[in-house]
Amino acid sequence: MNIYGYARVSSTDQNEDRQLIALHQAGIEDKHIFIDKQSGKDFNRPQYRKLLRKLKAGDLLYIKSIDRLGRNYEEIQVQWRILTKDKRVDICVIDMPLLDTRRGKDLVGTFLSDIVLQVLSFVAENERNNIRQRQAEGIAAARAKGIHLGRPPRPLPANFYITHQMWKKGEITGTAAAKACGMPLSTFRYRAVIYENSRLL
Repeated sequence: MNIYGYARVSSTDQNEDRQLIALHQAGIEDKHIFIDKQSGKDFNRPQYRKLLRKLKAGDLLYIKSIDRLGRNYEEIQVQWRILTKDKRVDICVIDMPLLDTRRGKDLVGTFLSDIVLQVLSFVAENERNNIRQRQAEGIAAARAKGIHLGRPPRPLPANFYITHQMWKKGEITGTAAAKACGMPLSTFRYRAVIYENSRLL
């Protein structure tokens, strides 16, 4: 039997130290710990797929909490069945002792584990949806205040203003104006709208 650990953070700038400490305390060697740094919306993650190929019947997998496995309710249920039923691997969720498939393999124990798994999976997905909603609300609030999000626009070329005037007078085409300013036509039109609106303020 081999003992493995799986850790996940949602982005490269997040820290997985707390998960690693918990996995090390469970006695798992670094070479048996798999870490993904991406969203938990699905299970198409390189290290998780690699772990899945490694796991054999009788192995034990530790994760710190169910949301580290994923944040999609239905897919957590599917992956749990793949791990425990198809691959016959035991799973221990460190933060939730009831989710330890080594214990309570009778009907009552399995029933309780299934209930806890469904509740925690629902909570994990619900939290993901709440995070996305808070992000969307934050972006909308920032835009309402006139805060620009993302990279700042590149400064306009020195010939933009005179080229814009020639284009507005019909002396040159939009394509020719965009080429003279060294930008795609769609960008030229977008910057022209911003420039025209700024003159109205």
